[in-house]
Amino acid sequence: MNTVPRIEASRLPALLQAMPKAELHMHIEGSLEPELIFALAQRNGVQLAYDSVEALRAAYAFTDLQSFLDIYYAGASVLLHEQDFYDMARAYLDRAVADNVVHAEIFFDPQTHTERGVGMETVINGLYRACRDAQIEQGISASLILSFLRHLSEESAMQTLEAALPLRDRFIGVGLDSSELGNPPEKFARVFARCKELGLRLVAHAGEEGPPAYIWGALDTLQVERIDHGVQSEKDERLMQRLVREQVPLTVCPLSNLKLCVVKDLAEHNLPRLLAAGLKVMINSDDPAYFGGYVNENYTQLFAATGMGAPEAYQLARNSLEASFADDAQKAEWIARLDQSFEQFAQS
Repeated sequence: MNTVPRIEASRLPALLQAMPKAELHMHIEGSLEPELIFALAQRNGVQLAYDSVEALRAAYAFTDLQSFLDIYYAGASVLLHEQDFYDMARAYLDRAVADNVVHAEIFFDPQTHTERGVGMETVINGLYRACRDAQIEQGISASLILSFLRHLSEESAMQTLEAALPLRDRFIGVGLDSSELGNPPEKFARVFARCKELGLRLVAHAGEEGPPAYIWGALDTLQVERIDHGVQSEKDERLMQRLVREQVPLTVCPLSNLKLCVVKDLAEHNLPRLLAAGLKVMINSDDPAYFGGYVNENYTQLFAATGMGAPEAYQLARNSLEASFADDAQKAEWIARLDQSFEQFAQS
């Protein structure tokens, strides 16, 4: 689409809802709503530290990444059986379909579960079956990305990779998440080199709370294809120039940044500046059950706070589709649908 049609500001929320988009930064364990946590706890006989859904939701008061991770891992304790992982993923995919997400690349953290004695095949098979069934029944495309926990050792990451390789056909790539500060990308150089040899797609969290140096490390040492978060890149002009030149995708998560105090106010979020500077940024939900909104809520709240309009909406959605690991023919089909949705809004 050469020029984005003019669309009235009053119709922008409906456009943001209707336009097809991809979600490339979403942790499936972070989609566990309190209601599902309680249902799974009851089904599996797990005792929670909270006596009600309301008490658990009230505990979602984070001051930083670590305080969030503490409750995140506690919530994951209810996941024990393949059906639990299936139910969690289907609940997310139902919401994604409602948000007109046509493609999702979903992070999962096997170490969170294998360290509790849950088998690798239990985790991956439950999630994979949910993705497959959602594609058949609802038409949404979904793939899995295995994420290593960076607060654990590289040896643990390597063992996790080896344990997952018998199920290699069920995930498309690897990522790096959890506590960023003090755990630079270079810590995982060998395991990412092994993943590259295996032909896995490579992404990593960098520049959320960590410095721009972590983004350089993810690009140069880990050789990732996408940066998850990356909002600290603005502090390094040379890095900004590289990200524009190489069109490295940044999977930005506005409500996550707000909830974890990376920004004090959505109106101050730097995504509009990054987009205007030519970076390939897009909007995602990160851990939507914990951060107050799925992907469309991230779009609507950020647009309301910053005053972005239809041209930015189109570029962000297109960036998300182009930055996915789907094949070129599939991307072209989705982009054609995106163009059509904007044309329909302009005419109606």
